[in-house]
This record gives sequence, C-alpha cells and structure tokens, in this order.
Amino acid sequence: MGGGPTHLTSSSSTSTIKVLIVDDSQMICQRLFQILGSAADIEVVGIAHDPYDAREKIKRLHPDVLTLDIEMPRMDGFEVARQVRHDDRLSKLPIVMISSRTGEKHKEHASELGVDKFLGKPFQENELLATIDELVSGS
Repeated sequence: MGGGPTHLTSSSSTSTIKVLIVDDSQMICQRLFQILGSAADIEVVGIAHDPYDAREKIKRLHPDVLTLDIEMPRMDGFEVARQVRHDDRLSKLPIVMISSRTGEKHKEHASELGVDKFLGKPFQENELLATIDELVSGS
C-alpha cells in the first residue's frame, strides 16, 4: 500500500464506520490498519502517532470511533480521553483503548474517564471488530 494508509473500504458502502487510530508504535498502527481495513464496513480515516496530532485529526476528520493507546510521547492516552470527554462536540465519540498496560488500575482509570472499551495487547482481531461494531450500532 503505497503513499501511506488513509483509506481502505468499499466505496459502495453507505454505512461505513470511520476510525482514527492513535498509537505511537508504527507496527501497531500498521496492524490495526490491516485488520480494520479488511472489514468491508470500516474506513481508517487517519493515523496519529502522538496525542497532539490526534487532537487535530479528531476535529478535522470526524471519526465515528477512536482507537487509543495509553503510553505515548508528551501526553498519555488517558489525557486524550479526558480532553475528548470534556469537549461537548466530541463527548459521545466512542473510545477503544488498546494497551499493553492491562492492570486493573489502568482499566479502572480508563473507565472513570469514559473510555468505552479496554482491550489488552495483544488483542484478538474478532474482538476488536465486534467491539467497534457494537459501539457504533449502540448495542
């Protein structure tokens, strides 16, 4: 896939779920892009490698779902989640936190901040896809 990942979806789909991937690991971003891009109803609208880029892309790209890592440079994913939840225009944006930090304190903190779902790394592809579908469909 030359030119960098920006879109992978069926152009005939009218109910495409737009996802923004936020993770500082190029390897994780590529893996998420492959998994999400293989789903007919999902479009990866962008990838952000740091929280500042993420904030700008959230506002510009209007994703339906945000995947978010905890550990990133300059600002962690918890702070990004906090800012999203305190922005009236973004407060209902579903957030799937995907992290290697899977301790109960991390999960609890994410939940307190309003993160919708917490997945540990490594994650199961089918669980990720089902989670996104569930969050968008409101099930």
